[in-house]
Amino acid sequence: MTEKPLTYADAGVSIAAGNALVKTIAPLAKSTARPGANAELGGFGGFFDLKAAGYDDPLLVAANDGVGTKLKLAIDTGKHDGVGIDLVAMCANDLIVQGAEPLFFLDYYATAKLDNEVAASVVASIAEGCRQAGCALIGGETAEMPGMYAPGDYDLAGFCVGAVDRAKALTGNRVAPGNVILGLASSGVHSNGYSLVRRLIEVNGWKLDRPALFDQDRLLGDILLEPTRIYVKSLLPLVREGKISALAHITGGGLLENIPRVLPEGAHAVVNADNWPLPRLFAFLQAGGAIEPAELARTFNCGIGMIAIVRAEDASDVTASLEAAGEQVHRIGQIESGEMGCTVRGDAGTWSAREDWSAIHHG
Repeated sequence: MTEKPLTYADAGVSIAAGNALVKTIAPLAKSTARPGANAELGGFGGFFDLKAAGYDDPLLVAANDGVGTKLKLAIDTGKHDGVGIDLVAMCANDLIVQGAEPLFFLDYYATAKLDNEVAASVVASIAEGCRQAGCALIGGETAEMPGMYAPGDYDLAGFCVGAVDRAKALTGNRVAPGNVILGLASSGVHSNGYSLVRRLIEVNGWKLDRPALFDQDRLLGDILLEPTRIYVKSLLPLVREGKISALAHITGGGLLENIPRVLPEGAHAVVNADNWPLPRLFAFLQAGGAIEPAELARTFNCGIGMIAIVRAEDASDVTASLEAAGEQVHRIGQIESGEMGCTVRGDAGTWSAREDWSAIHHG
């Protein structure tokens, strides 16, 4: 028995800190307002008006994701101002792959003991991600759970809902042999493969607070924490114009396993790794673990964060539109007849291979 009445604060949870955080982040949410949502916080749920957003025959599309062990690098370096963009990107990029415009976003932030400075930095980056994706931050949940997490650790989950008019939905049924595969450059490792990245850091003794060997102007930690690129605003006009046959967000499973997810039966994607330069970051990671090219292709995005499958006659116009929107675009392959799947191949010397190589994954 205790000698004094216990409070929630005695158990390690501060209601006052939580309330203070809500007041801090309310203006951040308001900055993400868009047609259909006023982005006010404080209720038990958030409203969204599809009619006000301009949809007549909409399909709702939902996605949820996290940031994974990239969070450990953010925690280890004390750099929390980018992981929220990652959180939004992992969801919003999945929605545009279906042809859907991201409409609203909700986040879940869990920690052992709430640090309002860290939490506010994370939520500020979530709001920035929402602005980049064009969606409203309409709510979220902050959970303070002593004993569930180590001191200083936190976890994130994101939930995003989008809409697409029924006739514009991307389902893969438009993909056909002869289509061209365009690759949109990534901003770095994005948010997948970080368990391997962290293992490489440990094995090689890399220092995150030192300049990268391949880029003396930037700290290695900053390069590895570069936020995931959000492709929504570049791709949405092309989707609505009917210029895109399919899109694939290159996440866990890399190029090899993600492209088949958007292919119909009888379509096989052939990707030529000779068609774009492997960024120095990925060459550095590869050298640090003597990683074989096939393993690179199924683990990392290798410099391609999103692929667009388009009709051959539209490839030049789509490329020009994407480049005008700020994307770097490479023509990386084509769709051929065959068993549904993907082949990534390269010549000797490509991705440090000793001989010609190929890797195949069947969907």
